[in-house]
Amino acid sequence: MALHLNLLHEEILEQKQRQRDPLKIGMLVLSSCGALLFLYYAWVAVQTLEIKSRLGGVERDWKKIEPTVTAAQKHAAELSEMIKTTQVLDSYIDNRFFWAPFLEKLSRCIAPNAQLTNLEGSVDEDKGVSITVEGVAAAREARAAAEDLRQMLSEQLSKGYHDVKVEFKTLEDLEAITNVGGVNMPMARYVLVVNFNTHEVKAEATPAAGHVKRK
Repeated sequence: MALHLNLLHEEILEQKQRQRDPLKIGMLVLSSCGALLFLYYAWVAVQTLEIKSRLGGVERDWKKIEPTVTAAQKHAAELSEMIKTTQVLDSYIDNRFFWAPFLEKLSRCIAPNAQLTNLEGSVDEDKGVSITVEGVAAAREARAAAEDLRQMLSEQLSKGYHDVKVEFKTLEDLEAITNVGGVNMPMARYVLVVNFNTHEVKAEATPAAGHVKRK
């Protein structure tokens, strides 16, 4: 059997140890990581430059159209104010009260044996229209004639207005006698208080039964 001697054994062992040196391997890994980080930051830098370029273009475009946009916003604000003013005027016109239709309805309720002596009225945006009607009525039953006037006026006003209330403030017999159609009849003096709204008032929401406070 042949005997082989390896005279370079120590040099080969040293070479293998150098190849397996942990420090060298670590340096190679660090170098690889550094190269990857450099490539990543370079890519991020390129993207940043591109974004800055786009931003600069947008800012230049904005400077060109900014005066137009500002003028448009100012014009829009002016139009909004005009619309609000118009709505207020429309609401005022829609809710205003005309006396002529009321007087026409009142004239339809006055019978030949009734007479008006005084009429006073006021209009309040919150409380509605309040009118006081004074007069006299003549009939065999003078009070009944005044009641007929009250009912007819209530029916006529309910056709065009809301929340109509026609009530007697005063109703009293007079000692005076008047001649109606050749017949002497007793007289009664009446004062009617008339209240109504020209537009329908929305009812306020009532609390739920479960939320009613009990004392």
